[in-house]
Amino acid sequence: MEFPELAARTHGFTRGAPHQVTVAVDGSRVLFLRSAGPEDPTDSLWTLDLPAGDGEPSVERLVAEGPIDAYAADPLARVAALVADGRLRQVDLRTGAVTDVTAAGPVTDARPDPTGTRIAYLSATGELRVIEPDGADVLLAGEGTHVSWGRAEEVAARDFDRRRGYWWSPDGKTLLATRVDDTRVTRLEVGEPPVTIARSLAGGVNAEVSLHLLDLDGGWVDVHWDRETYPYLVAVDWVEGGPLITVLRRMQQHGLVLAVDPRTGETQVHAELADPRWVEPVAGTPCHLPDGRVLVGGELAHDGYDARCLFADGTLLTPPSLYLRRVVGRMPGPGGSPDLLVEASDGEPSEQHLFRVRTAIGGGGVESRRLTTAPGWHTGAVGGDVLVIGARSLDHTGTRWTVWKGDAQVAKLDLLSAEPPTAPRPALERVTDRRLPAAVVYPAGHVDGRRMPVLLDIDGGPGHQEVRAERAAWIERQWWADNGFAVVTVDNRGTPGVAPSFEKVVHRRLADVMLADQADALTALSGKHPDLDLARVAVRGRRFGGWLAALAVLRRPEVFRCAVAEGPIVDWARCGSAYAERYLGQPVDGPDIYAHHSLLELAAEPVPTRSAVQPLLIVADPTDLEESAHVARLSTALTRTNRPHELLREADLARRLLAERDFLRRTL
Repeated sequence: MEFPELAARTHGFTRGAPHQVTVAVDGSRVLFLRSAGPEDPTDSLWTLDLPAGDGEPSVERLVAEGPIDAYAADPLARVAALVADGRLRQVDLRTGAVTDVTAAGPVTDARPDPTGTRIAYLSATGELRVIEPDGADVLLAGEGTHVSWGRAEEVAARDFDRRRGYWWSPDGKTLLATRVDDTRVTRLEVGEPPVTIARSLAGGVNAEVSLHLLDLDGGWVDVHWDRETYPYLVAVDWVEGGPLITVLRRMQQHGLVLAVDPRTGETQVHAELADPRWVEPVAGTPCHLPDGRVLVGGELAHDGYDARCLFADGTLLTPPSLYLRRVVGRMPGPGGSPDLLVEASDGEPSEQHLFRVRTAIGGGGVESRRLTTAPGWHTGAVGGDVLVIGARSLDHTGTRWTVWKGDAQVAKLDLLSAEPPTAPRPALERVTDRRLPAAVVYPAGHVDGRRMPVLLDIDGGPGHQEVRAERAAWIERQWWADNGFAVVTVDNRGTPGVAPSFEKVVHRRLADVMLADQADALTALSGKHPDLDLARVAVRGRRFGGWLAALAVLRRPEVFRCAVAEGPIVDWARCGSAYAERYLGQPVDGPDIYAHHSLLELAAEPVPTRSAVQPLLIVADPTDLEESAHVARLSTALTRTNRPHELLREADLARRLLAERDFLRRTL
């Protein structure tokens, strides 16, 4: 079986691997999803029950067979709600009893309350409903067309990673829920026959989002803040001490962390977030500490510091050497004050590690201890005195999950995924005076002195990192290398992991900074890797990477000889509002900036000479109607100026990879 088909059948070698790992707050149980094997797409729910003392060893237990699209449990992991194909099931995680729950309609985002007695869920018609202990299905809020309750609107889910729209109170008696009204949001018609979709576009109207406290007995309290000035609700936490929310201005250069009074809905400012380019909130914040302090993630950009740090009521908790990525949760600490488990990088952006951070500030100042020692990319989950570590590295495929109590490993989660046919060994580098993270992958058995055409493989964009010390990032790239290319990947400025200034220098000039970094990195790498033939450079990417790939051959044809652009961003004015405005500002304030970043504008320019035209393959997934429509616009613009290009419409991953390989072989 060829690699593209194997990758498709194993879903990138991830099927059979544990994921969505959670830990009960008392450390009694670890929950996770996993399918039965390397090609099985059906996830089931598993638990690892942990003995309180030094009793029997822990053994994995299947508690609910799939298919399962998503699950959620109460904090003590006594009850879980499972959703699959719109159907709802309830699982007693102590006995393993599974019950089908009758709901009013197709179910999404089902969540038990903290006491484990009720389940809230969202209906397909935009309603927030609650299943009572006696099985009654109660409508808590719902209005019909264009208004939905309890969901994360498009902007929040896609651009701020807020995937939820409702939160239970700690006592299970109240729900804090969003009301989303997209009546005025732009409607687009795509496809043939036309299908109407709602999209919040750059410079356009966003959905109106408000927040409300809903009692199960019918009481209703509005949450008050200046929604006109701060329309974006980007984070919500309600575990103890009352709800905390983070709100941002439309241009994302100023935000507030607000404490909500659950009785009146009035809010009080706990912290301000500000940056002349854009505010980048830290995942897992804000949240309360038991002593009442509020944790906020932010940037330290004075006294020579350039870091992402953690603060408690303004007091620095993490050293500036750490690049903070996420607050995972609490761990037992000395003297009754909890420690924090955080994910962060410490000087090497290709690696992520787990750190224990003290919250009790003594005379010694900030204190953190790294918990993971092996090179690689580490994630964590924590509950009570139990820590679950997910480790990925260049030495093995898949995430290896181990379960720890204190300093002792007590269990591991079985990994059933397939091994890829090759073991990639990327050469990780830092290049140019900007110290750009970069990597080169050669064919297996490459002999020094053999000049190779170069495939610059880029994916993602601002906020997305490709050069990571984990094998999964390089498996497909090794296949490309084994097909006759030296594969190069560069994390240009704008990517996370290095420093806030490294990320934000791209503000309003994405195209120039990123394209210059990619070209400069190629030149620098050729000095270290003389087998790179810079007379034969292809570039390939998807979405943002597809935009940058097409931009490369249109703007720098003397460097980039051909390109594959999968579903590229064609016109930034047709991008999502928060995403485009974060990096380019409002279209009305900078029409020249948007024109400078538009592939349509570039494609419309007259061709100076035929030698300035390089081959371009544009790829679209025909099942994605919006992507297909954008690609069709680009193809039309290129045709009008007689710029030759090819258009591939293909949904199957394996066939798409083979077609792209054939194109690059023909043209390079």
